[in-house]
Amino acid sequence: MGGGARGTADTVGPEAPPKCVLCPRLVDYRHANEAAEPGWFNGAVASFGRTDAALLIVGLAPGRNGANRTGRPFTGDYAGDLLYATLLEFGFAKGVYKARPDDGLVLTGCMITNAVRCVPPENKPTPEEIKTCRPYFEARVAALPKLRVMLALGRIAHDQTLAALGLRKALYPFGHGSRHDIGGGRVLYDSFHCSRYNTNTGRLTADMFRSVFEAIRKELGRK
Repeated sequence: MGGGARGTADTVGPEAPPKCVLCPRLVDYRHANEAAEPGWFNGAVASFGRTDAALLIVGLAPGRNGANRTGRPFTGDYAGDLLYATLLEFGFAKGVYKARPDDGLVLTGCMITNAVRCVPPENKPTPEEIKTCRPYFEARVAALPKLRVMLALGRIAHDQTLAALGLRKALYPFGHGSRHDIGGGRVLYDSFHCSRYNTNTGRLTADMFRSVFEAIRKELGRK
């Protein structure tokens, strides 16, 4: 792929244009998906939630058959089943999750975004693609005035968050359930990604995932 990040958080908005053209490999993959599934969303997926959110959940990237199909983060695949069930349990969402963007589900006090906004082949964005998408992530964080807690789902989301905040990775090692004071009155939590692979292999259980949200709920309850 060619070219680095174009612009900064001061020159781009918090959401990439649906047909973003900055990453040639991802654009080519989008075109292939458009040809195979023309009825799908097939674009840069916008964040989901309110701008008064105290919690920002950071995923990796849209799944091909999930958010890339439906146009809403974590909607339409297994990762979304676990994530939204947990959000509902801990009061970060209201309604019923039916795995489609018109199910009426709303988030309360949180927002969901992705480190990379366009679906990558095999769910693996390149380091350059992650860097290129960073200005949108920086702008997204900057546009959340009440943000207190960030939750990184997986190492790429963790590293993207640290890079966007100008923090050294060596000082904030990734680990499931880890809590990092990142300054400015904000805290970063880590979790293994709620992917089917992680849950099928036992790397992440529903109880492990719930424990992170339990800690976050307590965090947000503190003055």
